[in-house]
Amino acid sequence: MKKHEFIKYAKKSMTHPLMIISAMNYYGLLKWLPDKTLLEIDFKARHGKKLDLDNPVTYNEKLQWLKLYDRDPVYSQMVDKYEVYQYVSKKIGKKYLIPLLGIWDSADDIEFDKLPDQFVLKPTHDSGCCVICTDKETFSRNKAIKKLNAALHRNYYYSGREWPYKDVKPRVIAQKYIVDESGYELKDYKIFCFDGVPKLIHVDFNRFTDNHQRNIYTPSWEYVPMSILYPTSPETKVEKPVVLKEMLTIAKNLSAGIPHVRVDLYVVGEKIYFGELTFYHDSGHTTFNPPEWDETMGSWIRLPGKVKTAN
Repeated sequence: MKKHEFIKYAKKSMTHPLMIISAMNYYGLLKWLPDKTLLEIDFKARHGKKLDLDNPVTYNEKLQWLKLYDRDPVYSQMVDKYEVYQYVSKKIGKKYLIPLLGIWDSADDIEFDKLPDQFVLKPTHDSGCCVICTDKETFSRNKAIKKLNAALHRNYYYSGREWPYKDVKPRVIAQKYIVDESGYELKDYKIFCFDGVPKLIHVDFNRFTDNHQRNIYTPSWEYVPMSILYPTSPETKVEKPVVLKEMLTIAKNLSAGIPHVRVDLYVVGEKIYFGELTFYHDSGHTTFNPPEWDETMGSWIRLPGKVKTAN
């Protein structure tokens, strides 16, 4: 959570006491609560309404249901940023993988002197934590180590009860640094798939700035006048990727047989790189504008049979 986001959240918590509970959960202070109980409390705090797990309708509701009752063990491999290399290699081939430069159990073990001038560091068991080095001479190793070790000591599962992360081994990987045609960033194409069918594509740009924006397109690359969490920019024309057809084929292959998963890809020229697989977009607490999209996207999720959960 960024500083300005935390301040906004804290101010809102003053008038919405339940959000204090949500904040406690974010920082892992409610680990003792069963998954179902925690998700019900957190959903009420964030959305102002009861979580309906018996007859979920919206996208956000159904993601909470999937956390509890759709627990295929392979999901843990799919969210592990190191083990997913093997999964993706078998599904679509090694050529789509960003080259790995190293893997370590602790940030203190990272062999910085052996890394190139530019690289990216990520915890294998986390979501959102990333350290980018574009110039080793100005790069602060101490800050990177501190940030990564803090992430390594945090179990991402507890903040949103996204169970696939629970038993992922905490490690740090180094990846090759790549940028797209802009020369300074790498647009993130997030393909929302439902039972193996791509329905929407989010294109994130200006990602690591205070002006993070997100345009949304159909699989045929028609602009969709809606926003999900980040503002949309209709005046910003994002060119249709020349490899869009191949991207959609990749997304279909990686999402086949799964009720819902987001397939993230990068494109550099005509080269496609795999990013990650996300089962619970915004942990099932996203903001839609217009809000009707919450139900629209919810209607695309067909819930499977329940599995028995531990709590």
